[in-house]
Amino acid sequence: MSLGQIIAAGVAAGALVGATPATAQFFMQAKDLSGTPVVGNEAGLGPELPGATLEEQKAAIVWSVRAALNVAALQCQFEPTLTAVSNYNAMLIDHKNELKHSWDTLGKYFARMNKTPKAAQNALDQFGTRTYSSFTTVSAQYNFCLTANAVGRDVVFAPRGSFGTLALNRIRELRNSLTPWGEQRFPRYIYTQSPPLPRLDPICWKNGDWQVKKCGAQNFPPAGVGIAQR
Repeated sequence: MSLGQIIAAGVAAGALVGATPATAQFFMQAKDLSGTPVVGNEAGLGPELPGATLEEQKAAIVWSVRAALNVAALQCQFEPTLTAVSNYNAMLIDHKNELKHSWDTLGKYFARMNKTPKAAQNALDQFGTRTYSSFTTVSAQYNFCLTANAVGRDVVFAPRGSFGTLALNRIRELRNSLTPWGEQRFPRYIYTQSPPLPRLDPICWKNGDWQVKKCGAQNFPPAGVGIAQR
């Protein structure tokens, strides 16, 4: 094989690796959770800011994306190839000026909406806590970590000064990822109710046998579920 053929083969192999979807990390086909860009004053994007200007709403969205990537850095370390920690740290360095401007803008909003500096600081702290808490998830952890990885990667490569635009374009995707969705190629059911349990009252059992006369027909197993023969 010539040198040119070896280089061409290497480039082709690299292209295949680069084309591998991030969802392969979990061996699943995730649901498409992409969303439309926002202005900042839409409902369901985070803690509400009554009376806020569009600039202040945008600052809240920027801080929400920062919070999401921070939560991901804590919750998604179980899969190191998601690079959640390095993405978050790189964001803090590359976009520190824009992040500071957003936090200062939020501080001015709460100062305007509260009568005392102490009340304003408390309101700002509560906003931060609620924003972080809103990205905590258990049942949708895989979806959230995959989405945070995709957003975090784009944040790392975004030019300085463009973080706000990226945040407005991707906040819905981050919010959508908090809803549980399972494997899309081989769908399964998600049970939202606890399964019925048999009655365990001592009066209903004698020597391991159900007492029909005392407790009526047994409520277990549920309809449609059989019991293997002994």
